[in-house]
Amino acid sequence: MAQSSTETDWVSRFADEVIAEAERRAPGKPVVVASGLSPSGPIHLGNLREVMTPHLVADEIRRRGYQVRHLISWDDYDRYRKVPAGVPGTDESWAEHIGKPLTSVPAPAGSAYPNWAEHFKAAMTESLAELGVEYDGISQTEQYTAGAYREQILHAMKHRNEIDAILDQYRTKQKPGKKSQKPLDEAELEAEEGSGAATEDDGSGGGAGYYPYKPYCTVCNKDLTTVTAYDDETTELTYNCTACGHSETVRLTEFNRGKLVWKVDWPMRWAYEGVIFEPSGVDHSSPGSSFQVGGQIVGIFGGKQPIGPMYAFVGISGMAKMSSSKGGVPTPADALKIMEPQLLRWLYARRKPNQSFKIAFDQEIQRLYDEWDSLERKVGEGTVLPADAAAYSRAARTAAGELPRTPRPLSYRTLASVVDITAGHDEQTLRILSELDPANPLSSLDEARPRLDRAENWITTQVPAEQRTLVRDEPDLELLGSLDDSGKESLRLLLEGLDTHWSLDGLTTLVYGVPKVMAGLEPDAKPTPELKVAQRSFFALLYRLLVSRETGPRLPTLLLAVGADRVRKLLGS
Repeated sequence: MAQSSTETDWVSRFADEVIAEAERRAPGKPVVVASGLSPSGPIHLGNLREVMTPHLVADEIRRRGYQVRHLISWDDYDRYRKVPAGVPGTDESWAEHIGKPLTSVPAPAGSAYPNWAEHFKAAMTESLAELGVEYDGISQTEQYTAGAYREQILHAMKHRNEIDAILDQYRTKQKPGKKSQKPLDEAELEAEEGSGAATEDDGSGGGAGYYPYKPYCTVCNKDLTTVTAYDDETTELTYNCTACGHSETVRLTEFNRGKLVWKVDWPMRWAYEGVIFEPSGVDHSSPGSSFQVGGQIVGIFGGKQPIGPMYAFVGISGMAKMSSSKGGVPTPADALKIMEPQLLRWLYARRKPNQSFKIAFDQEIQRLYDEWDSLERKVGEGTVLPADAAAYSRAARTAAGELPRTPRPLSYRTLASVVDITAGHDEQTLRILSELDPANPLSSLDEARPRLDRAENWITTQVPAEQRTLVRDEPDLELLGSLDDSGKESLRLLLEGLDTHWSLDGLTTLVYGVPKVMAGLEPDAKPTPELKVAQRSFFALLYRLLVSRETGPRLPTLLLAVGADRVRKLLGS
């Protein structure tokens, strides 16, 4: 078997711990890691940490030659608790389904999927495939309705007093206060909605003793039921439904329309599946939370609690309203429209689970891409730190191989500027991009894809119209006429140098060099504070003449995009 990695990153440390624990508990068997997702609405980028944390650890273990199973439990047999805000194709009439299993709730109008759960699972499944996440999906609806957990349910009912005693240790403790709501651009995407932990239900409050099992009514299919009696010998269970008034007695050796309450269901599955590693959100770290209580209940089922790091919230930096309308929170699919899978994987891989971080939908995405490209260069040069190299490797490839990548990964910042100026016109975009490096011109836009498409999506969906770049059609004669001799000379020097500097690097040298020459310095002179002021003034003038604003895309990119003939026209040549 492969030796433990010597890398010092968090993934390797957890992999060491998980392998050692797996060899203690179940030597020779596949290592089991787990995630849980509830398709109760859009599955957002905070929930993705529930998947990416075990995925990265599982992938490292696979790289070392071990067999691994990453289970994703779709908690689609959870109750439908509320109608999420802003989901297209829904209205207040969906409230009539509250209390039913998610797989028994109609999908939003116009959906191609048979029910609510499948509708929201589909988008996440597609995103996980794009992210290279290998997993075994488990539908809890299928498990429960097929009677897969029958022995575990009967065992829980038989030991209900022991379970109740464990839970009772925590019932008097004060519940943690709910976090205040934040605006979307500062939002912390909490994990609550992403797993069965949402209700933190422990089965108490029935009035006729404690029962860890809740039936769905056979008439109205809702879980607004109360167990009134249970016989351990016959397994006969009697319940009343407060929703429709139905009452009946069923045998749990045959009945498959119910489930264990969440705080019992989760540890039951740890034992049933032999889970070694499963992280949980910060909502599970308080006294009496599911993970902590589950650590005691799991022993009743003959299992052990997994290694379970707590993971912190994921924040969002700026998201345009037009993109966040589908439920109000951005999803992995939203992020993958504006960034390549490698970048999204990297954001989760480079931070320890207990460190919060933000995913950028605003201008910050350009800086993140610059950082990623710089890291890639350092990896190529062999000058990268070990932990950074590990994070890069985990982002760029999995144990199964490298993720599909852009053949010519041009600067995201440059691509965004170009598609902003060309409004996505392919022929014009290719002309500009092929002039970035005349010695090695781009021959087809496909060489720049999919990064080019992501940059175009970002410009069109996340950049407000008032921030888009509109190049002037005609020269600003009033401004040109008001220039003093110094201003006119600076424009003359720029225009004079266009032909010999017509590349991205050349134009960069030119626009920074003109103010130096105007100050009597050499074009390669080091900038002084006074020179920087002169450069900013010159840049503002060019922006005003080209796009009628004092700021815009980087000037070399803008000049290339506008084209030499049009630049000459707008600058008064």
